[in-house]
Amino acid sequence: MKELKRIILVAIVTFVILLPSVFPVPSSGHDQGKALILSSIQSSSPMGYANVITDYLANAGYEVTFLNDTAVTINLLTTQLNNYDVVIWRTDNYQRAHTVYWYVGEMSNQTTLQNYQSDFRAGWIDDTYGILGVSLDFLRTHFTAGSLANVKLAILVSSISSGIAEVFVRAGVKSAVDYFGSFSHSFSMTDYVTRLVVEYLAKGYTVNDAIVYTVTRFLTIRHDSPLDAGYVPPVWYLGDGTVTIA
Repeated sequence: MKELKRIILVAIVTFVILLPSVFPVPSSGHDQGKALILSSIQSSSPMGYANVITDYLANAGYEVTFLNDTAVTINLLTTQLNNYDVVIWRTDNYQRAHTVYWYVGEMSNQTTLQNYQSDFRAGWIDDTYGILGVSLDFLRTHFTAGSLANVKLAILVSSISSGIAEVFVRAGVKSAVDYFGSFSHSFSMTDYVTRLVVEYLAKGYTVNDAIVYTVTRFLTIRHDSPLDAGYVPPVWYLGDGTVTIA
């Protein structure tokens, strides 16, 4: 009888040990997402709160890649963005010959200009200041319908980035946070706004709610003098406001 009990006990223990391989237990987690932060003007205007924003995304479960200045190339923009769930592109624009360009980060070089010679000849790429800039026509041409369908969220930190947001959403980005109007990166206020938006998103808020709560924080600030003008961040979004990233 004792021998029979021992055999049964060994059989039960063996079954328990082998159970996971026979009947795999479903994972309660999810595949780690990938986030890309691009700062095209890092050397001239370092990105404020960069480490904080990176930590928020990492804590929300994302593998974060941070690239700046010359590491941000035209080829990277046109071929790699769709490999990421979240893309943050921090840049600035300038106007030349009645065309608005956004700094890429890559310095002017013959290889890139040769590879994109039709765009350069059309005036969609500019290298007047030694750093390559691209226009909306360039972005419209290279980000066709569905080309960014894997990107859940794009945050475009630049003056009048609503035009880029429109291109990205048409290319398949689920939701794109943008800034309207012109501003200077030198005061880091926009970086602070971006930090707040990412903080809310990392806590599970929807894009719409993250924007609303961020703007509301500025609207409720009390000023010492009624003559002090309140700052309202020029931030909004295009696309699906119910998107979450955490």
